[in-house]
Amino acid sequence: MSESLETLFDRIGGQPAVNDMVDEFYGRVLADPELRPFFDETSVDKLKHMQTEFFAAALDGPMSAGDRDLAKVHQGRGITRAHVTRFVDHLISVLDERNAITRRDAMDIVFRIATYSDQVIGECGGADG
Repeated sequence: MSESLETLFDRIGGQPAVNDMVDEFYGRVLADPELRPFFDETSVDKLKHMQTEFFAAALDGPMSAGDRDLAKVHQGRGITRAHVTRFVDHLISVLDERNAITRRDAMDIVFRIATYSDQVIGECGGADG
């Protein structure tokens, strides 16, 4: 299959690659003292499962039946643009270290995930908060 016909999900290695990426990514996010408090009341296993489904769907992989309203899930948590930037920076670091992913595909992943930032930030939205 040519690269132009494959989905981004397939090009990066399918479900095994997404699973590994989410594990590594959330290892970094949960180790970040500024981001960790957002997950203190969250089951890490449940979080990784939901995020694996989210990433797979965002990368044109299998769609999950459990579509979640991101704005509702993140409402009232005080997530600012600075938090989302830190989150995306961790994603970029993980992708930069993955030799099996082209730079173009890595930036496409970042773009696709970042498109959801306004839903995550909600009414807190400004540049600082």
